Amino acid sequence: MGQGGLPVRSADLARGVGRPGLGPTGPGPPLAPSPGYRPRIKSTDINECNYPKNYTCFGKCENKIGTFNCYCPTGTQGNASLEACQKVLTTGARLAIGIFGSLLFGLIGFLAREIFLHKQSNKRQAYFQKHGGQMLATMLNQGENVAFTFYDSRQILKATGNFHKTNIIGEGAHGAVFKAILDVGGTATAVAVKRCKVIDKARTTEFVHELVILCQIRHPHVVKLLGCCLQFEAPMLVYEYVPNGDLEKLLHGSHRPRVTLATRLRIAKESAEALAHLHSPPHPIRHGDVKPDNILLGEGFIVKVSDFGCSTIDDKTQVVPKGTFGYLDPEFILNNHLTDKNDVYSFGVVLLELLTGMKPLVKERKNLTVIFQSSRRDGTFHEILDPDIVDEGSREVIHQAAELASQCIAVPGESRPAMELVTAELRRMVDLVPECLTAATSPKVLRLMNMETPARRLPATVLLRSKPPNLPP
Repeated sequence: MGQGGLPVRSADLARGVGRPGLGPTGPGPPLAPSPGYRPRIKSTDINECNYPKNYTCFGKCENKIGTFNCYCPTGTQGNASLEACQKVLTTGARLAIGIFGSLLFGLIGFLAREIFLHKQSNKRQAYFQKHGGQMLATMLNQGENVAFTFYDSRQILKATGNFHKTNIIGEGAHGAVFKAILDVGGTATAVAVKRCKVIDKARTTEFVHELVILCQIRHPHVVKLLGCCLQFEAPMLVYEYVPNGDLEKLLHGSHRPRVTLATRLRIAKESAEALAHLHSPPHPIRHGDVKPDNILLGEGFIVKVSDFGCSTIDDKTQVVPKGTFGYLDPEFILNNHLTDKNDVYSFGVVLLELLTGMKPLVKERKNLTVIFQSSRRDGTFHEILDPDIVDEGSREVIHQAAELASQCIAVPGESRPAMELVTAELRRMVDLVPECLTAATSPKVLRLMNMETPARRLPATVLLRSKPPNLPP
């Protein structure tokens, strides 16, 4: 035993620690060993693991001859001689935690998505109610059997590629017009989606009544209103799509074909017929923005008047001004009072444009109507005629058309003829100049005209069946 009552380790004995002195016969001063002498020492090993205060081990202790091992047991890791061992997750535990974490993350994502969709659904439903959707549905159900579809906002977004610019086919009075593919009567059909102005809450009832009237309009020269979407901040109206551009491109496009006087008069006649139909009782509709851009051309240049229906029907006043300078009646600019005569004035400018091929704003501070009236006074009207119609030998009909245009732009507006009288006069002129088929309406020319606008790529769409609009999606 060593000092302090502790066993002496074999390693200590080997160094001579705790050995008594050995003499030749017993106790006494030690003698120097002879050369080659190796003492025979009886060593005693101790189990260090039994003395944790002296031999620190925070893990598993394993005794060995002259020393000991201290290590972390299975399932733990670290330096057991310095600090407590840390548990190590097993593969199964890690897998379980991973599965649990994935499920938790998925649940959070699902709940977040449901909350977002619920908010979007509430938002769509709020817009639908705000724009009078329930009132419109009730009125349509009580009326005649009219083919009219309520489109879901998700259908509109998908069909227009989230209103992507590549699907823009024109500009309406309140924003872009988009081409889309939607379900119309169970058939995938090309349509035009047009944004209206934001409807004031006080005028919701008038807007609903207007839609009821518009969806019942069936005229060969008026673009059909097929449906609407009331789940956006501003209502979206869905019209039939007219494929061959508009009168603006026909008269002023870089690939402009030669258009005969007979074709021009027919286009004017059909436009006048459309406006006369809109102005007719019992619920007259004022267009408010008559111009070549809104006179669409179908097969064979058949006219389809568009861009009406987003203004409010009102027999007394039009609260929100609309129209395009050059075509806008000066009287309307002064009093902001929309009447049938304002449309007559705008049509008169379009008729002048058909005769002269000139745009309404020709020179600074001098527009087409001023140039026309001056040329009539000084006898130089023939100089401003479009060369494409001068050589046709129909001077008398041209002058009759010019006289009609003069009456349409007369001031004051009360002296202007009604669109019914304008239509009757144009029908008489068309009969005097029979139209024959020309190269102007050939497929090649139509393709060149449509090249004026950027290429429009329709998004791939999946047709969604409409559900009752008053129910949350």
